[in-house]
Amino acid sequence: MLTLKHSTIFSAIALSFSIPINAQELAKPTQKDEHEIEKLIITSNPLNRTVLQSATPVSIIAGDDLESRIAPTLGETLKNVPGVNSTYFGPVSSSPIIRGLDGPRVKVLQNGLDVSDASRIGPDHVVSSEAANASQIEVLRGPATLLYGSGAIGGVVNVVDNRLPTEQRDEVEGKVSYLHDSVSSEDLLNINIDGGADQWLWHLDAFDRKTEDYSIPGSAEIGEDHEDGKLDNTFIDARGYSAGLGWTSDDLNLAVSVGNLQSDYGIPGHSHDEELADEASHEEQAPPFGRLNQDRYQLLIDWQNLQGLLSEIHFRSAYTDYSHSEIEGGEVGTTFTNESNEYRLWGNHQVFHGWEGVIGLNYTKGDFSALGDEAFTPPSKSHSYALFILEEKPLGDVLLQLGSRYEKTDIAIDNDFFNFQSEDAQQADDKIYFDKQNFSALSLSAGAVWTISPQHTLSTNFAHSQRAPTASELFANGLHIATGTYELGMAFDIDEQHIDDHESLHIVQTQRSIQKEKSNNVDLTYHLTTEEIEATISLFYNQIDNYVFQQNSGLYIEEHVEEEAEEGHDEHQSPIYVFRQQDADIYGFEAELDWHFSNNMRLETYLDKTLAQLKNGQNVPRIPPFRLGAELHWEDTKWHAEVGATYYAQQDNIAEFETSTQGYTLVNAAFNYYLDLGDNELVLFARANNLTNREARVHASFIKDVAPLPGRSVVLGARMMF
Repeated sequence: MLTLKHSTIFSAIALSFSIPINAQELAKPTQKDEHEIEKLIITSNPLNRTVLQSATPVSIIAGDDLESRIAPTLGETLKNVPGVNSTYFGPVSSSPIIRGLDGPRVKVLQNGLDVSDASRIGPDHVVSSEAANASQIEVLRGPATLLYGSGAIGGVVNVVDNRLPTEQRDEVEGKVSYLHDSVSSEDLLNINIDGGADQWLWHLDAFDRKTEDYSIPGSAEIGEDHEDGKLDNTFIDARGYSAGLGWTSDDLNLAVSVGNLQSDYGIPGHSHDEELADEASHEEQAPPFGRLNQDRYQLLIDWQNLQGLLSEIHFRSAYTDYSHSEIEGGEVGTTFTNESNEYRLWGNHQVFHGWEGVIGLNYTKGDFSALGDEAFTPPSKSHSYALFILEEKPLGDVLLQLGSRYEKTDIAIDNDFFNFQSEDAQQADDKIYFDKQNFSALSLSAGAVWTISPQHTLSTNFAHSQRAPTASELFANGLHIATGTYELGMAFDIDEQHIDDHESLHIVQTQRSIQKEKSNNVDLTYHLTTEEIEATISLFYNQIDNYVFQQNSGLYIEEHVEEEAEEGHDEHQSPIYVFRQQDADIYGFEAELDWHFSNNMRLETYLDKTLAQLKNGQNVPRIPPFRLGAELHWEDTKWHAEVGATYYAQQDNIAEFETSTQGYTLVNAAFNYYLDLGDNELVLFARANNLTNREARVHASFIKDVAPLPGRSVVLGARMMF
């Protein structure tokens, strides 16, 4: 619940929203790191609406604002967007959390189609999309299941780049940038180039990032008292490119692209004995790391200015070949692969009795496998077929928005995975067999955007969404070496047996029925836009039946590590994390304010809070705490400077076997200097993060007790736009 302190802060922000809009007659200059909200187009919406025309809350990060947020992971890049947090598996792998929901409930898209990596099944898997080469990133908060599939109960993150060129250009344009970050000795170089001739278009981008282990304040282990040091095994060695070719006319756009991403990165927080059995005869094992490789091909076709029922037809497709290996002691322990195809076809129909909208089809096919001695989820093949409809109609000052989606999903797994488990997994003797799982999901949405006046907009949206559990949520059954946990899906139960004062655990196939999630979400959003102020307040309530969550069971499973040593073998214990279902209520708010109180200065603030409880009264695990951030910006003709702080409250609304996390405040500063070089622009920039070198731990992280956030850092760099 909101404490008195939180209520006071919220009241202060709300009071600032009530500043008289005619207090002064400033012609608000748009600073270089902001955009006019009424002009931001949501590319992931097939009707190409602006932020103010959306019944569901949307944030778009672009331009200098995006440049200032760039981090090695997508989660860290977006973590200061209202309502968005990061899973933070160290600096190497972090995914977005939207309103307390993450994993498969948050769809991550590349130009409107699923990235199709393994980041939705584990926090240690990198999101295979590079923000450094994005033109904008769109964050849709709340259910976005109508267009993007039943999994998007929490929201959608769409990373937009120019790899599918459709905008005609008369000359070559581009950007090249470089930065160095002292906290990890990071070097990042990236380049974007776009060009064309006549009706032909082309695009090329590439990046290269290298980091070493990053510096931390004090000790990695919580509760220990050490001098500042390094967090072991947090290096990154990543590179990638994409290239696209397009052809455009008044009535037709065609574009194809190819991209590749490769990354070696350390896996922090994974504990093993530094010296085995005999210290004199055994060397320290090499730390584990991940190796990612992804090839991605995309196709775009737009038919425009059509006659008849449909005025436009659009087709998008993507083929992704993804692999991720976990390497320990110099050998590959487990390799995750995912080969996927996605096709989306939709048409915009002619206006009919004031209704404008789209009808479309969506098909996805996935072939996922986890191969190796430490695979924790079985190989699976999945298919999904969907029909969706989205309609809008203006009624005076109100824009009515309706939509529906019907989706069928089937998942078939390789049952041999369970019946060849080792004795160490303590698998029951009975043979385990699962039939193909079939789910249907219906999603409905009704919303309205009321333009009260040019300055005031009120929007509301109700969404009923259904989600089929993923293969890993259902069938996980094994040790996940990266997280140091034994993961167990909903299709299994733990049978505890006590024989002669000895307790043994047996994993058995469950007899419980498994249900799809059913979410009923309500959003209420108010926008204020004047010459001096842009403000947004969003309230949400999400009631989810059969909510799937992963929690610590309080039980441990033993691993036996055989070694050629006098002691014979060593034993390790890993906590068992189980997936279970229970009804849940998730609710809260986001608020942000951008106030230009002079021609050169503005104050930007935001706050958010999410509360989440299960039906039995217990808290949902790993929910981010209350947060309040503020930044003061100065800007003149050739420079922009800012200083800010973000306060994270203590999180003590915790689940069983979960520990609380202390609150902290992070202080940051930045400075940009702009130079005109003919028709080109050079930007020199400097940023300082965590200026007070504060020890800070992310409550939502599985490894928060052994992996704090980075210490004080200074980032220096330059970028050239040409």
